[in-house]
Amino acid sequence: MHIARSALSAALMATSARAFSPAASAFKSSSAAVSNLSRRTFSSTTSLNANVLKLTEPAKDLLPNVDVFIFDCDGVIWRGDSVIEGIPETLEKLRALGKKMYFVTNNSTKSRKGYKKKFDSLGLDVPAEEIFSSSFAAAAYLEQTNFKESGKKVYVVGEVGIQEELDLIGVPHFGGPEDAGKQPDMGPGCALPHDSDVGAVIVGFDRNINYYKIQYAQLCINENPGCEFIATNTDAVTHLTDAQEWAGNGSMVGAIKGCTGQEPTVVGKPSPLMIDYLCSKLGLDKGRICMVGDRLDTDILFGTDNGLKSLLVLSGVTTEEKLLSQENTITPDYYADSIVDFFVDENAKVEATA
Repeated sequence: MHIARSALSAALMATSARAFSPAASAFKSSSAAVSNLSRRTFSSTTSLNANVLKLTEPAKDLLPNVDVFIFDCDGVIWRGDSVIEGIPETLEKLRALGKKMYFVTNNSTKSRKGYKKKFDSLGLDVPAEEIFSSSFAAAAYLEQTNFKESGKKVYVVGEVGIQEELDLIGVPHFGGPEDAGKQPDMGPGCALPHDSDVGAVIVGFDRNINYYKIQYAQLCINENPGCEFIATNTDAVTHLTDAQEWAGNGSMVGAIKGCTGQEPTVVGKPSPLMIDYLCSKLGLDKGRICMVGDRLDTDILFGTDNGLKSLLVLSGVTTEEKLLSQENTITPDYYADSIVDFFVDENAKVEATA
């Protein structure tokens, strides 16, 4: 996706305070490019899973061939509110080698500003400019399609992350946490009124999803001409805590799909929007980028479908058994227990001398 070069130059010079606003670096592209993103069906073109290699010699096979690492967050950097053991030291070592890093999460509950606070709280020194969330991607998509100029509003099924990103680009919105606990009157002859000026419904992860929100969203999508259905992601499960998997945004999106019969525009992984933005902004070579994640159908597909190297870690939702099963057709270049294994040789030497 093409981004205006003048805007990109400004973005590269942005301070941490300005890094949270997508307005200065709006996604500019042709309508054809936007159409290509919308309702795109993602499918893997990778080889059979029998070819998956476990990373055993990162100093030879991985690190010399990668300039940029794109990391998922949940299941890769942290689980719930706990940083994965060895991650801070690993990130420091990668920076010492001159590797560039970006952190791209499908979790829309926080804005980039909110995720910066989370990184800080976990003792991870990550600049704001390296953080990209699906809540940001949703706002950027609306900028790309000149939604603000339509004068329409956005109805949000989701949390404050989406709202904060919409505020930064000046797009009016309602719903979200404010509709938690609401119940429609379903007595005889009752109907739930809805705003005919809603031009888009954004569905992100929502811990307060309820029937009111589902009904309001379907009314906007089904009855407002041209109302767009946008999903931040369709992850099946997520890490709310480090104790178990929890139902992800795929369940919220599925509810809206079920009552509208519409397929959403997905802006998070594995959509190409974020990687196209990064490559245009920084002039990155896709062949020198490695996507690292814990999900086959989002993170690894994001890598394989967009021409990146890919590495699956077993520190999140995907097990080795699932990766190597005959049913799996999504194949990363390598897999490892966690990104700590990037320096497995160095770590072994330290342990030997301890």
